Amino acid sequence: MNMQAIESIDKLRLVLGSLRVGSVVGLVPTMGALHAGHGRLIQQARTDCGNVVVSIFVNPIQFDDPRDFQLYPRDLSSDLEFCRARDADIVFAPTAAEMYRRPLKSFVDVAGVTEHLCGAFRPGHFRGVATVVMKLFGIVQPDRAYFGEKDAQQLATIRRMVLDLSVPVTIVGVPTVREADGLALSSRNRRLSAEERRVAPFLYQTLQLAGGRISAGHRDAREVREEALAMLKHREIRVEYIEIVDPDEMRPVDRIDGPVRIAAAIWLGSIRLIDNLLCAPA
Repeated sequence: MNMQAIESIDKLRLVLGSLRVGSVVGLVPTMGALHAGHGRLIQQARTDCGNVVVSIFVNPIQFDDPRDFQLYPRDLSSDLEFCRARDADIVFAPTAAEMYRRPLKSFVDVAGVTEHLCGAFRPGHFRGVATVVMKLFGIVQPDRAYFGEKDAQQLATIRRMVLDLSVPVTIVGVPTVREADGLALSSRNRRLSAEERRVAPFLYQTLQLAGGRISAGHRDAREVREEALAMLKHREIRVEYIEIVDPDEMRPVDRIDGPVRIAAAIWLGSIRLIDNLLCAPA
């Protein structure tokens, strides 16, 4: 069928009701400004599922900075063409008034996995993420939902929410897509200046070097973290955090005895970039 762009919750439910019988429904939640990383999510969903729904919604309740919300790139017409070219069946692109028809009184809080890393610097962010994802699960009722591993803490949060609340959705993590120089694809990359874009790959290079230290046998997480911080010293970079954490609970570890995730957030001017690397001692 031709791709349908739908704004109304009621219409989406009606359309999905006629498609659902005998077909696996996959959901790719996005905030638009789509790039090849989102394309990989859609591609994986297309491979796995009979019907693919892509949601495009810049969710106001997950932004701790109103300016960041206002500046977040929006180009719905280009996003629709992007989804159409990748054979999505439905794009659900509601307005904020449609998603939040009345003042919101109910929220989803996921403790533990949201306390460190981004959660320590962005109050309320993961409550907003978990709440809107739960709303999307209730609206679409997908069998499978696809999230990028670049946002590892978000992925861990959604997995824990689904487990704890017995939500019948299989969560699929999809590997990070990168530029040729290693920079993780992000909608915010387009806001980098030429100089900031030149510096941005230092983040992934640092993660790789720290991962190499772990693979070579270093077990002291504090020592590896301090070395990584030293690598990121650059006049253009402000480090928000760099931590070595348990990959499921997202809590910092002292000693590296198994798989860990090195996670970092930096600022280049007014642009915040995040990245992470899963690694393990040899």
